[in-house]
Amino acid sequence: MPVMTTATGGPRVQEQHTITVLVDNKPGVLARVSGLFARRGYNIESLAVSITENPAISRMTIVVAGDTDVLEQITKQLHKLIDTLKVVDYLDTPMLERELALVKVTAEPGQRAELMQLIEIFRGRVIDVAEKTFVVEVTGSGDKIDAFEKQMESFGVRELVRTGRIAMMRGPRTV
Repeated sequence: MPVMTTATGGPRVQEQHTITVLVDNKPGVLARVSGLFARRGYNIESLAVSITENPAISRMTIVVAGDTDVLEQITKQLHKLIDTLKVVDYLDTPMLERELALVKVTAEPGQRAELMQLIEIFRGRVIDVAEKTFVVEVTGSGDKIDAFEKQMESFGVRELVRTGRIAMMRGPRTV
C-alpha cells in the first residue's frame, strides 16, 4: 500500500477504493464526477461506465487510491451532485470484481504450443489469429490480468487494452 506523510509527520496509509456511483444517464454527468476527483488531486486509476438494467441510470465503477478520511469526504460530495442516485465504497464490503483485457501477442509458429498452454492456464481465449500474432481475451481480477501480461512479455506484447475494474456486491444485496 502506498504511504504518504501527514502534516504532523506520521504516516497516512493510502488504500485502494472501489466506488460505485449510480447516476442519471445524462450528458455531462461523467465530467462532473471525474472533475470532483480532479479538484481534490486524486487520480482515477480505473473508470468503467455503462447503463444499468434501467436505461435511465448509469453505473460508474471508479478505482482510486487514497486515505479513508479524504475518500469519505469525496463520497459525501458525490452524494451532493444533483444527478447522483447512490454511492457505495466497497472498502469493507464483500464484492466480486473483474477486468477484461485484449492482448495482441507475437505468435511465431515455433512458440504457439507454449503460448496456447499459457493462455489455457489463465483461462484466456484466442479471439483472432494472424500470420504472426494472436489476440487473446482474458478476464479476471486485476492481479490475474497483471500476471498474464507479465507471462506474455517474453513472447512480445504488441498491444494491450484493459477495461478497468467492474464490481458488484456479493450475495442478495444490490447497489
